[in-house]
Amino acid sequence: MELNEIASIVETLMFIVGEPLETEDVKKVINIGEMELWSALEILEQKYSGDSGILLKRFGTKIQLCTNPKNSQFVEDLLNPIQRKSLSQAALEVLSIIAYRQPVTRSEIEQIRGVKCDYSVMSLRQKGLIEEVGHKDVIGRPVLFGTTDLFLRHFGLKTLDDLPEQENLELLENSEFETDEAEQMVMPLLDEKRHSAEENEASFEEFSEELAEE
Repeated sequence: MELNEIASIVETLMFIVGEPLETEDVKKVINIGEMELWSALEILEQKYSGDSGILLKRFGTKIQLCTNPKNSQFVEDLLNPIQRKSLSQAALEVLSIIAYRQPVTRSEIEQIRGVKCDYSVMSLRQKGLIEEVGHKDVIGRPVLFGTTDLFLRHFGLKTLDDLPEQENLELLENSEFETDEAEQMVMPLLDEKRHSAEENEASFEEFSEELAEE
């Protein structure tokens, strides 16, 4: 089977499913190997790139066709969604800690922040950005938290390795999250290219101090 034909089939499967599609499922359906799939995805990434209204996104072991975030305002105007809810500064700080320290317990988060984080953790779990990933092997076996695939999709990341350096955590500051919207499009808010050098000057320590003061 030629690569263009494989690419066409993968494109159709992503379009029909709509939701994130596991690459393993794609390989089984088409009966192809890893290299063939990635080569086909490269063809699709070239097709859906730049100013295209549709983009191909990879995150973790999943792939999905998503709308271009540059056009998100027009999508919102057309669908007239409910007012989006911004993540609080406390929730953003907790999310930052979990993203970089995972797996991490609630008490470990609180030790870093110096304050309780029950509400922030509950809010992040409800939004599907974090989840329980196990229990720490200590007395009481506290729950360990980690980020989800939705976290990767929401911030436009393929894997956790794509997270910016910790000194650039201020990029989270203006993040806005809406569950329905995130199910349909990827909003790469952690993409350093979308921020000017001036916005990236503050260090992680300065960012944490600002959040603490607020």
